[in-house]
Amino acid sequence: MDASAKPASPSQPDQAAARWDVGAAVNQLSWDDLRIIKALSESGNRAATAKKLGINVSTVSRRVAQVEKTLGVALFDHRRSGYQLTVEGEELRALGERVELDIVSVARRVSRAAQGPLGKLRITTSDSLLLYFLTPIIADFKAANDGMTIEVLVGNQTLSLARDESDIAIRATRKPADSLVGRRLATIAWAAYGSRNRVRQEDPYAAGQAWVSYASALANLKAAAYLECRVAPEDVSYRTDSVAAASAAIVAGLGFGFLPCMLGDSTPGLVRVGPVVPELNDELWLLTHQDIRKSWRVKAFMAFCAAAVAEQKALLEGQRPFATALEDSEAST
Repeated sequence: MDASAKPASPSQPDQAAARWDVGAAVNQLSWDDLRIIKALSESGNRAATAKKLGINVSTVSRRVAQVEKTLGVALFDHRRSGYQLTVEGEELRALGERVELDIVSVARRVSRAAQGPLGKLRITTSDSLLLYFLTPIIADFKAANDGMTIEVLVGNQTLSLARDESDIAIRATRKPADSLVGRRLATIAWAAYGSRNRVRQEDPYAAGQAWVSYASALANLKAAAYLECRVAPEDVSYRTDSVAAASAAIVAGLGFGFLPCMLGDSTPGLVRVGPVVPELNDELWLLTHQDIRKSWRVKAFMAFCAAAVAEQKALLEGQRPFATALEDSEAST
């Protein structure tokens, strides 16, 4: 050996240590190894570490020695003041802290998921379905799944679920898009309605009586065609592109009109002025995109909504007992 050669200083890492990569340690260590290293670095004492982790002192020593042998580096300097981390030990402790944060974060999400789905759920539907019918269902679902954020987009045009504009569509239709999957929940019945105050005094089918109908995006509704084939054009005094707005107009006395029974029978101030018209029946569909149909939040809401709608099927299909205009008038006298 060359007498002029000097032994390497303990403070200077050798070539093996210089090449040591903490990233490579991930595949060689367990979470228990990282927990022991982190706890020992905090206490500096094997006995305190063992007590904190609920293991034996010998286990602490053995596991640390095994990790140092596996990695080929020293993780601790054993001094009178206790165990102190080396540079490599500091890196491994930092890794342990990151893993611990990830484990806590995942555990928190899993724990909350056990109580219900998390995240944002976006629903698109029409104003008439949302107003009195769907809002209570959504409220009950939200109460049972507090971690969920719900966004409802109202419109008569179906938003593209494929383009991630919405997660679930609840629609009155007989022809859902081929790209969507879901289920038919019920038939939507329609009947004629009038303002309670107005029907006590007037015959809705008398000549010259004012009626409310539909326009623009809703001009192709079967109710609009049905009405306008039976009423003179001049008697249709009010049109709107919103079923909910039509119900408000009828309540306000702007005329009689056809509404879905689930809206007409639920709206204060309205009474039916005729039976359900089978020709106007529609279907209620609960739809999603095939790519997200297995999403926990989507599955949870669709199951909840389908069960809730089943309980309200009589309302949707116009089968609930209701007061006719004559009965309502007699009851008020």
